[in-house]
Amino acid sequence: MKKTNCKIKTAIIAILFFLLYYLLNFYTGFAIFCPIYKISGYYCPGCGMTRLLFSIMKLDIYQAFRYNPLVFILIILGIIYLIVKKILKKFNIYITIPNYILYMLIVIIIIYGVLRNIPGFDWLAPTKV
Repeated sequence: MKKTNCKIKTAIIAILFFLLYYLLNFYTGFAIFCPIYKISGYYCPGCGMTRLLFSIMKLDIYQAFRYNPLVFILIILGIIYLIVKKILKKFNIYITIPNYILYMLIVIIIIYGVLRNIPGFDWLAPTKV
């Protein structure tokens, strides 16, 4: 019971901080910059993620996908995984993600980070604001 309470409190605090950041960005234009992009001029695999979340909040799904396609897909897969895990738990079936899948995901993220900076793959770069 205490573990669930802690998870709920953590989620509520995270949501409140995100909403506060969203309002700060909306009214003042303040945005946290990507240090990798700022220093090197190259997009990291996470560049565009904040704008992706803001677009999702506005229900602008197409623009959310354009800001960071990989993170967009991973969010959907993560939600599906959590739903399936919750449903199977009711039948006393417990699933986990195997390590080799996590290793493949790391490789995919690295490849994505490289590709989005190659001229032929401009469509992977986050759209400009």
